[in-house]
Amino acid sequence: MKFKVKIIPIRSVRPTVIMTKSDADEIGVFEGDRVRILFGRKSSTATVQIALGFLERGVIGVCLNCAENLGIEDGEEIEVLPVPKPASFEYIRKKLEGKKLTREEIYEIVKDIVNDALTEVELTAFVISSYVYGMDMDEIEWMTKAMIETGETIEFEEGIVVDKHSIGGVPGNKISLIVVPTIASAGLLIPKTASRAITSASGTADTMEVLANVNLSVEEIKEITLRVGGVIAWGGATNIAPADDKIIRVEYPLAIDPRSQLLASVMAKKGAVGAEYVVIDVPVGEGSKVPNVEDGKKLANDFVELGRRLGLNVTCALTYGGQPVGRAVGPALEAWEALKAMEERKGAKSFIEKSLGISGILFEMVGKALNGYEYAKQIFESGKTLEKFKEIVEAQGGNPNVKSDEVPIGDKTYDVLSPIDGAVSRVYNDRVVRVARAAGAPKDKGAGVLLFKKSGFHVKKGDILFRIYAEKEWKLDKAVEIALKEPPVIVSGMILERYPYHRVM
Repeated sequence: MKFKVKIIPIRSVRPTVIMTKSDADEIGVFEGDRVRILFGRKSSTATVQIALGFLERGVIGVCLNCAENLGIEDGEEIEVLPVPKPASFEYIRKKLEGKKLTREEIYEIVKDIVNDALTEVELTAFVISSYVYGMDMDEIEWMTKAMIETGETIEFEEGIVVDKHSIGGVPGNKISLIVVPTIASAGLLIPKTASRAITSASGTADTMEVLANVNLSVEEIKEITLRVGGVIAWGGATNIAPADDKIIRVEYPLAIDPRSQLLASVMAKKGAVGAEYVVIDVPVGEGSKVPNVEDGKKLANDFVELGRRLGLNVTCALTYGGQPVGRAVGPALEAWEALKAMEERKGAKSFIEKSLGISGILFEMVGKALNGYEYAKQIFESGKTLEKFKEIVEAQGGNPNVKSDEVPIGDKTYDVLSPIDGAVSRVYNDRVVRVARAAGAPKDKGAGVLLFKKSGFHVKKGDILFRIYAEKEWKLDKAVEIALKEPPVIVSGMILERYPYHRVM
C-alpha cells in the first residue's frame, strides 16, 4: 500500500511510523507490529504506532531518523508492507520455556537486536527469559561471540594489548584514570572503552569527558592507542558490541542485570578491542552488586572460563565494595580527585591502592614485573603516570596542562555535619549515589558528593561528614532534602542508627 509521507520531527529509539487505525486495518497490522518501508532502492523495517485524529487516511508519519536513513522528504510517496515476525521470535519463545538455545539461534537473536528487527516487547521477553532461566556457559560463549561479530572490532598488528573492566556497583570507582596511563607508561597498549552512567552518579566516560573528548571512532581509538599507548573512550560512540547498549536499555527500567548478560557484555567489549590480557574488577561487600566473597569467586570463575573459551587470559580481582572508592563521587569531582592524586603522587588510600593493585596484576600477567604493585607504584610516584595521562588527554583533544584546581566544580554547596561525637559506622553506597544524582550528576558534570569521613573515622560533633555540590540551587535543595532524610554517612556512639529518621529543620 502506498502512503504520502509526513515527517515527524522526533528521533525515536528505533525506526517508527505512525498511521491511522483505518490504514493499519487495511494492511493488516496492529500497534507494535513491523512494516517494511520501500523508497526507491532503499528499504527499512519500522515499528507501527497508531494515531487517532492526528493523520488523514493515506498519510503516514515517519520519525526523523528513519526518514534521514532512507532519504525521504515531506510529501513524498513510499510503499509500506506488513512484515512477518523474524525467526528469532520463535527462539525467544523457546528460551521463555526454559530450553537451551543453539549457537545459530543465539546469533539470529543478537543479529536482530542489532538490526532493530525485534520490538521492544520481544527484546524485553528475551532479557526476562535470560534472567529467569539463565544461560549455561555454552550459551554465554555463543552470545559473547555473536555480540563481537555483529559489531566493529579493533586489531593491533603490534604490541601487547591489555584491558581492565569493573562490573560496577560502587560509586567513585574512577581507577581507570590512573590505571590506563600507568599501564601505557610501561609500553603496553590499553584501548579502554568505558561506559556512561546508567544508575550511578558517574561512569568512567562521564568522568574522562570533563577533561577530554570521549566520543571517538574505532579508527581514532586505534590510532591514539598506537601513538600514546592508551585511550579512555566512550564505547557507545562506536559500533563495538552494539547489541549490548540495546539490551541495557531494556534492563534499566526493569532493574535487572542477568548474570549471563553481564558476562557477555563485559567480555564482548574486551574481545572486540583486541585485548589479550584482561583484569576484571569484581567489587564485593554490602551495598555492591556482589554481596560476599563466595559469590564473587563464583562470578570470577565464570569470567575466567569464558575468557578461556574466547582465547583471552583473564584474571579477576575481588575488591572491597562496601563503600565508595576514594572521596569524590560525580564526574568533575572524580576527575579532580584523580588529577590531584597524580599531581601530588598520593591520595585516598582506597583509590590509590586499588588503582595500583589492578595495574600491578596486569604487569604480572604480561611478565613485566614479579611484584606488579611495587612496579606500578614506582611509575606512579615517579610522575610518569601524570605525564602519560597528559599525553592521552591531549591526544583526545583536551588541555594537557589543566590542573586539578582548574576543574570546574559546582558552585552551589551544602555541608552535612556530624550531629554527635562518635565514629562513622557506615557509608551507604546507594544513598551517596541518590544524593549525587539528585544534585544533578551525571548530567551536570560539576554536581556530586565529596566525602570527608568514611567508615572507621572518628569525628567530633560539628565535623563535616560530606559536602554536596550542585550547579543549580533547586537541585541542591533536593539533594539536601534526600541527604537529611536518608543520611549516606552514619555516625554512631552506642546508638547505631535511628529508624525512622526524623529531623526538625
